Amino acid sequence: MSIFSLITGRAGPSGFGSASTAEDVTRGVDASNLTAIITGGASGIGLETARVLALRKAHVIIAARNMNAANEAKRVILKQDEKARVDVMKLDLASIRSVREFADKFLKLDLPLNILINNAGIMFCPYQVSEDGIEMQFATNHIGHFLLTNLLLDKMKETAKISGVEGRIVNLSSIAHIHTYKGGILFDDINKKRSYSDKRAYGQSKLANILHANELNRRFQEEGVNMTANAVHPGLIMTPLMRYSPFLMKLLKAFSYFLWKTVPQGAATTCYVAIHPSLKGVSGKYFVDCNEIKASSYGRDELLARKLWDFSNKLITSASKPLH
Repeated sequence: MSIFSLITGRAGPSGFGSASTAEDVTRGVDASNLTAIITGGASGIGLETARVLALRKAHVIIAARNMNAANEAKRVILKQDEKARVDVMKLDLASIRSVREFADKFLKLDLPLNILINNAGIMFCPYQVSEDGIEMQFATNHIGHFLLTNLLLDKMKETAKISGVEGRIVNLSSIAHIHTYKGGILFDDINKKRSYSDKRAYGQSKLANILHANELNRRFQEEGVNMTANAVHPGLIMTPLMRYSPFLMKLLKAFSYFLWKTVPQGAATTCYVAIHPSLKGVSGKYFVDCNEIKASSYGRDELLARKLWDFSNKLITSASKPLH
């Protein structure tokens, strides 16, 4: 999408553009036969995504670290539609233990699972490591979602096979994936502390989101399963994600006000990729403003995607080993 399209909101080939809202892109879509998990669905574009999918009659599970915020999100959605199907479950993506507990509890509910929206994330945080000893942005934005997806994949494949309805995985990435470390992913020093860059670490994690979706797509194609995986950039939105750099974000917004979106506009691409019928069979792509564009060269590197998959599995296995 061009800068002109971003400024004017002019629609692209999909019929939608930067000015489209989540309600716009899902109008007329019946999602009553769908069950969706949305990580970080308690605030920002995650909440708007949950609200709109529930409005389209999907059964929405809000997975969130802050249960007070999650329950408030549920209350807001039910206030709009008392018949909405919304449940909340605790999930801390920075904790491998929490991810495993969430997956176990969800699977015990014996619900179908058609859509997984890996939405939650943190941005530009000071250097810190997770309880598993992994750099926090990489742990939260990628590793937590990578493990969650793997733990739920069999359920999604089973649902797709039994229902005949295509399963869809949507990874929220960012245009920031172009601003990463040399080589794309610091496989040899993922916990890099010396000369740590909060911006490049964020870009690295967002690149990982794209590579994860691409490798999922390759595996789906190889297995012949009725599933898709795509990555999206929601756009520039002032949400709680900006809490670590409020002054920088406000300054940036002052000089680029014409590029910023509202929360309903920010959730549009996620909702479009998650449930719009025109994207049936479309997989391994990167979307901005509800239109497919090319990711960076790193984001299109198949070997890098395979290497990240293996690295992520090994990192989780290593972090999960009990200490003696």
